[in-house]
Amino acid sequence: MSVKIRKSLVATALLGATAFASSNVIADPLNDLQKVGQQTQKAAQKSQEKIDNIFGQTQELIGEYRGVVDETELLKVYNDHVERLVMDQRAGIESFDRQIGTIEKTKQDVVPLMYRMIDTLEQFIKADVPFDTDTRMGRVEKLRGLLSNSKVTTSEKFRQVLEAYTVETGYSSGIASSQGSLEIDGKNINVDFARLGRIAYVAQSFDMKHAWVWNNDAKQWDVLGEEYLKPIKDMIRIARNQAAPDLVALPIFGAE
Repeated sequence: MSVKIRKSLVATALLGATAFASSNVIADPLNDLQKVGQQTQKAAQKSQEKIDNIFGQTQELIGEYRGVVDETELLKVYNDHVERLVMDQRAGIESFDRQIGTIEKTKQDVVPLMYRMIDTLEQFIKADVPFDTDTRMGRVEKLRGLLSNSKVTTSEKFRQVLEAYTVETGYSSGIASSQGSLEIDGKNINVDFARLGRIAYVAQSFDMKHAWVWNNDAKQWDVLGEEYLKPIKDMIRIARNQAAPDLVALPIFGAE
C-alpha cells in the first residue's frame, strides 16, 4: 500500500511540475503580448498627442495665415488710399506752383497800378471841392510811404489803396459841418462850413450876416445874397444834428 501511495504521489508531483511548467510557458507569451499591447497603446496615445499638437499648430498657422491675408488686403486698400492722397497732394502742389507763378505776375502788374491809383487820387483831390484837404492829402502821402515799406504785403498795400478810394466815395453823400476861417478881401473871417456831398460847399460868418459858396469852376468863394443866410443857417444846424433833416434852398457848385 505504501509503495502504491508513493508512486501516486510521485506521479502527482510530476503532473504538477509539468502543469506548472506548462503554465509558465503559456504565461510568458501572454505577458509579452500584454506588454506589447500596452506599449502599442502608449505609442498610439503619444502619436495621437503629436497629431493633436500638429493639428493645433496647423490651425494656429491657418489662423495666422488668414490674419496675414486679411491684413495684407487691408494694407493694400490703405496703400491705394494713401497713393490717391499723394497723387492729390502732388496735383495740389502743382496747382500752388502755378498759382505762385500767377501771383508773382499779378504783383508785377498790381504795383504799378497802385502808383497810378495814388497819383489819380491826388489829382482828384486837388480838382475836387476843397474840404478836409489836409486830411485827404495826408492820406495820399501815407499811401506813398506804405508802398515803399517792405514789411507790408502787396495785398495789404492794395487793400489800403482801395480803402482810400472808398473813403473818397463816401464823401459824395451825406452832410457835414466844420469850423475854420476864410480870407476875404485880405481879412480872415471865422466861419462855419457846411457841405452837402460834393454838390454844395458853403460858409457863413459866426455873426450869420455873411455867406459864401465855393465855386469849383473858378476855384474861389462867391458871396451869396441875404436870401441864402437862413437856408445856410438851417443846413449848418442839420449837419450838427441840431435840427431835423429838411429841404433847403442852396446854390449848387460841384466838381467837374
